[in-house]
Amino acid sequence: MKVPQVDPDLCTGCGACADVCPEVFEMSDDDIAVVKNPKGAGEDKIQDAIDGCPVEAISWSE
Repeated sequence: MKVPQVDPDLCTGCGACADVCPEVFEMSDDDIAVVKNPKGAGEDKIQDAIDGCPVEAISWSE
């Protein structure tokens, strides 16, 4: 099963993923995106968040 993952070293804290897909992503206290519920939305919506990341910090992991 593939799940989304955020690379904290690349994340700039823009919050775009949490805006697009708040069921899956949230911003940590350090303003870094984290996956709070990898099954919180369908793959298409998660992919929209991945595609919207300006620094490509989000990807799929098997």
